[in-house]
Amino acid sequence: MATTGTLITTTGSVEWPLFRDFRMKTHKNLYPQIFNMSNLILAWREARKRKTKKPYVMEFEKDLVKNLLNMYYELKAQTYFHKPLTTFILRDPKTRKISKSEFIDRIAHHALVRVLEPIFDPTFIYDSCANRKGKGNLFAIKRLQTFLKKVSRNGQVFPNDFNDSNYIKSYCLKADIKHYFQEVNHEILLKIIKRKIADKQVIWLIKRILNSGERERDGQLSYYLDKKGMSLGNLTSQFFANVYLNELDYFIKHDLRAKYYIRYVDDFVILHSSKSQLKIWKQDINNFLIEKLKIELHPEKSRIIALSRGVDFVGFRNFYYFKLLRRRNIKKMEHKILSFNKGKMNYEKLIDSFQGWEAYAMWANSEKIIKKVLKKIKL
Repeated sequence: MATTGTLITTTGSVEWPLFRDFRMKTHKNLYPQIFNMSNLILAWREARKRKTKKPYVMEFEKDLVKNLLNMYYELKAQTYFHKPLTTFILRDPKTRKISKSEFIDRIAHHALVRVLEPIFDPTFIYDSCANRKGKGNLFAIKRLQTFLKKVSRNGQVFPNDFNDSNYIKSYCLKADIKHYFQEVNHEILLKIIKRKIADKQVIWLIKRILNSGERERDGQLSYYLDKKGMSLGNLTSQFFANVYLNELDYFIKHDLRAKYYIRYVDDFVILHSSKSQLKIWKQDINNFLIEKLKIELHPEKSRIIALSRGVDFVGFRNFYYFKLLRRRNIKKMEHKILSFNKGKMNYEKLIDSFQGWEAYAMWANSEKIIKKVLKKIKL
């Protein structure tokens, strides 16, 4: 039975499980599935997708059988260590710190997720959209469009005269979590995972990955339960992000009973006809995050807006009748073009980036913007 605690909300005290019981079985003896050679081969194939010409991939594949066998024996004997991460600053144009794992460690990430994903994914809510098969940002956009129609009764939201009784006043809580990947608490994450995974060897491997670059001291891995944070670039970080915030999803959907809720990583929206209700929920959600998950809403990026202003979500500003590209999304492409014009990026890489951006931008009413950005390329 799950341990319970009391959450003080703006509407009173609510009893909620510290680690929610999904009433599904606990899984044991999973570790042999992870280091199984068939699983490692499939993990290697996934890790190399779209990277076959990278020098580190070609180097690994010069002696592929030997490298995979070494990995097999290290995982089986639990002598595997995650190599230190390579960290660099990415400006696109927003500045972000990205941590990159060695190729062999990325294979380990895929091997682990291949076994854990089928266990956890069925517990995720339908509208958790990021890093899931059959989901993604375009899925999130379509769901938002569906919710916009429902909450506004097929677009009866008037941008100017809210006193007109023929129109519906509707609002959106647009929020994200402050420094999410840097603040994920390892102890809480492991407790959530242990609800379903009762295999100590799997937990050992997860700790190895969470503590990338740690080394044994006096025969024991230096591991502290008060550690926090996950590297932004790892596959496992994307997967664990969904596991961690699944707690928030259930709180919002089942405890608050919010009907129109969508989450994409740490960015989420809730639509409702009552602005005052969204204010209450915003405070309740922040209390839950602080007390339960040791994280909090971003105070500047979490706000309630009228639907008539458009909902800024996964790269678009979404209105009932149309969508616009977010300005930051346009600037990101313009920044890459500027790098090309200055000779800092080759033509093939620019074209790959532009074609991907164009395919995404076409989901908005953006024909003029695309032509304008294209003209900035100096050949």
